[in-house]
This record gives sequence, structure tokens and C-alpha cells, in this order.
Amino acid sequence: MSLMDSPQDRAFRAQVRSFCATHVPAELRDRVRSGLRPTPAQFRQWQDILFRQGWGAPSWPQQYGGAGWTPVQLHIFEQESAAADAPPQFHQGLELIGPILFTYGTQAQKDHYLPRILSGEDWWCQGYSEPQAGSDLAALRTRAVREGDHYRVNGQKLWTSYAHEADMMFCLVRTGDEARRQDGISLLLVDMKTPGITVRPFATLDEQTHVTEVFLDDVRVPVTQLVGEEGKGWGYGKVLLDRERALTATLGVRLKRQLEYVSQRAARTRDGACALIENREFRQRLAQLEIEITAIEYMGLRALADAVAGADSGPRGSMLKIRWSELLQQVNRLWVDALGYDAARFRLAGPAMPMEGEDAYGPMSAYLHSRVTTIYGGANEVQRNIIARRALGL
Repeated sequence: MSLMDSPQDRAFRAQVRSFCATHVPAELRDRVRSGLRPTPAQFRQWQDILFRQGWGAPSWPQQYGGAGWTPVQLHIFEQESAAADAPPQFHQGLELIGPILFTYGTQAQKDHYLPRILSGEDWWCQGYSEPQAGSDLAALRTRAVREGDHYRVNGQKLWTSYAHEADMMFCLVRTGDEARRQDGISLLLVDMKTPGITVRPFATLDEQTHVTEVFLDDVRVPVTQLVGEEGKGWGYGKVLLDRERALTATLGVRLKRQLEYVSQRAARTRDGACALIENREFRQRLAQLEIEITAIEYMGLRALADAVAGADSGPRGSMLKIRWSELLQQVNRLWVDALGYDAARFRLAGPAMPMEGEDAYGPMSAYLHSRVTTIYGGANEVQRNIIARRALGL
């Protein structure tokens, strides 16, 4: 992949820059700058804006309504949208179940769900983890028993992001009892309004309700909602997890933008007689993070090139996931350090609180939320096992 913008790339960059300058809502931009995660309503708002521009799914092929961009264009879009303080698109529908549907789904599933994912009309959640099946996903126990033209589903899902906001859930269930635990697992599309589903949000370390536990009690799911073949869900699930980990391929540019917020804050923070940005130790930490973020950005470009070429990137998704999650935590730690005692304030769940400056609450909230990044999508310890097995043959 060439890292030099061609004339076409420069024209595309100018187009994206102009679009972001005029279309990112001020409230959303301020929230991103503050370090606070956008609300589901704001994610939907940004998706609708991009959809109306024809950019609803930058990585999808055009035949399914996507933009069909090249890896360079994807990278340029992320650079420019990050620079404009636009959020990343919410990925559960777009980058997880969407590609699985247009690859393995029936024509009826494609016709119904893909347009609704593109427009943001449907909000999806991921029904994977369970109380005794987190990183060891093959241990899942939620069971689906076929009864005529329906499955009867019973079980529990845990750490399900935004299930209380979701219209649909793509859910791994056990449909067989094969000796190999990975066999006998199927992927179902579950309407969250189906009787028998109970969703209980709970607060995490940052006092936000991003995640939930989901109980499924005699939930009837039509057989037409099965994705691909019965018993093949483990393979589809692995593809989804690989995509989730590889999503970090485009997040290096967002880490770089976040580091700019840290630098700007340090320039306003006093450290004795001078600004914190002049402190030698602080500058060393800042510089080291810049170097490491640049490295992961280039690794992400290689992963994007592999994806478009249809090449097997091996364990690179796991490598990216590990490094990105660790760097995100380090950047947020530096941001909190730059605020000093002021970082002790952070926004609690519940009624909106007035902001007292652009980063009054966000950095601590971002720091606390980032602790989970080394766990979700497969804990980093599990990712290291994957790298050892797939790259080193251990």
C-alpha cells in the first residue's frame, strides 16, 4: 500500500474534510473532545448523517449499499473524521453482523436487515458472553431447541453492550451436544421485543450503563432467523471476533487525536512556574506514546490492505487488539495525570450534569472505561495464546 496521497486521494481527503467541517453536530463534537462516549442517540444521529451522504458503511462492497472504499480511503476518512472530532461509527451492526449477513445470510435476511443497518434504523447488540463463558466462549450454555418452524431459546447473556437500547441481537446458542465444544453452536438473529427477553442494565466502573445482562426464557425465534447452517455458528462467531479485533486497524488515528487533547490540556495546566507541557518527564511520556501510536497506525494500514486483498492476516487482529487496548489505557492515564486533582471529577449515571469546561468529567470517565478494553473482544491473555498458536505454532 502506498502511503503517498495520489491526486485522487487528495481530492477525496478534501471532500471528507469539507463534509466533516459542516456536518459534525457541535454537541457531538464537544462530547468527543471531552472524552465522554457518545450516547446511543448520538451514534444513531451520526450514522444517519453518513448514510444520507452515501457513506453509511465505508468498508462494505457497493453491491450491498456500502461505499466500497479502498484501504487508503478508509484511512483518510478515519484521519479526517478524527481530526474533526467526529466519533467512530458504532460497529455492532456495521462491522460485525452486517458482513456476516452479506456473506452467509439468506437473500431475505440481506434484503431486510442490511438497509436497516446502513440507515441506523436497527441498533444491534452482541449476544456472546455468558456468566461462565467469557473469553472461553465455547463454554456457552444458552440453548436453542428446534420445535417445528421455531427455536425455543433459554439461557443468559452477560456484558451485552447496549442491549437495553437494541432492536436486534445476534446471538450464539447451543443447538447440539457434539463432543467438541465448538461444534453444535448456531447463530440466531433475535428480535429484542420477543416475549421472554428480560434486559437488566448495570453500572460499570465509570458509573455508566453501557452493559447489561440478558435473560432468555422460552424465547421463540423463527427458524428463518438462523444465519448460515445450524451447528456452524462457531465459525461465524470467530469471523465476527476477528473483525472486532481488526477494527483497531483504524483506531490508531483516533489514539493520535486523543493524544493531541492531552497535549492541549498539558499546555493549559500549570506545573510550578511553567506549563506542564514543559515538564521533561511528561514530554518524554508524550513522545514515547506518539512513537508507539504511529507504529500501530502503520500496522493497521497493513491489516486494511490484507482485508481488501482477501489475504489471511493471521493473528494480526489479536496483535492490534492487544497493543491498541494497552495504548488507549496509557493515553487516558496521561490525560488524567495532566488534569491533576481536577481529574477526580467525573460524570455519574443519571440526569445530565452541567459541564464545567470541555474536559471537566470526560478524561476520568474515559480512563475508567478504558480498563475494560484489555478484557472485551477476548481478554489480552487469550489473544497472546492465539498469537502463540497461529504465529509461532506453539
